[in-house]
Amino acid sequence: MPLPIGEWPSGPSADPPYTRAAMATTVRVPGPLRRLTNGNAEVSVEGATVGAVLTNLDATYPGFHDRLYDDAGSLRQFINIYVNDSDIRFAQGLDTPIAERDEVSIVPAVAGGRVRH
Repeated sequence: MPLPIGEWPSGPSADPPYTRAAMATTVRVPGPLRRLTNGNAEVSVEGATVGAVLTNLDATYPGFHDRLYDDAGSLRQFINIYVNDSDIRFAQGLDTPIAERDEVSIVPAVAGGRVRH
C-alpha cells in the first residue's frame, strides 16, 4: 500500500519512486574548445536539462561559460547546441530535457567563405 504524502521513509534510499538521480550525459566538444577538456573530444557530465549539463560542464571544466554565453547570460549566437540531432532552439532551449543515452553536441557556427566567379 502506498504511503501518504509526507510520510516517505528517510535515509539514502528513501527517494519517492518517481524521482531519479541525474544521469551522466556525453558532451561532444568541438576542436577549438578541447583545450578546456585536456584534449578530450567527448566528456561525461550530469544534468537533467541542457542548461544543467552546460552548467556542470563549466564546473568540471572551467572556461566553458565565457565561451558559450554572452554578457546577458544567453547562448552566443554563433554557438549551436544539439541534443542528439535536434537543435535545442527548436525544442525548449536550455530547458530541453536530457534523457538516458542522449548526447549533447556543442557546434560553433561556420560562416564566411569565398565565392568563385
